[in-house]
Amino acid sequence: MLSSKISKKSNDSFSLRMFVLMKFTLGKEERLKSRKLIGRLYTEGETIKKFPLRMVYLQTEHTSNYPAQVGVSVPKRLFKKAVDRNRIKRLLRESYRLQKQIVYSEVDKPYVFMISYLAKEEWAYADIEDKMRKLLTLFIEKTTKNEE
Repeated sequence: MLSSKISKKSNDSFSLRMFVLMKFTLGKEERLKSRKLIGRLYTEGETIKKFPLRMVYLQTEHTSNYPAQVGVSVPKRLFKKAVDRNRIKRLLRESYRLQKQIVYSEVDKPYVFMISYLAKEEWAYADIEDKMRKLLTLFIEKTTKNEE
């Protein structure tokens, strides 16, 4: 059914290619898991903030074929219950997953970054999504400015 609709719209081949190339997933290779990279990230990385989010990033080679590897964290000091921390981490990963094309379309070199949640209370998903978009555009502005 879907393939018949797609083949009829040959003039929209560009949007189809973008759909095929850019999946809205956050797979295993796109997640930051390496302890060595995380350690280097926090010692050598640069920081940008858009409350309640903070991103620590570092331009370095990693094992993935993707332009960026990302990790999310929520401090135990602010949210004692694991249920609350895990919910916020799910919200952060989901908002990044839907907006990662902002980074992927602009970045040439491989990056690793960690996104941390700083607020003392849980924000609504719409607010987190808006702040994530602003944080990612700020990241692009700062990295492209440094390259020039």
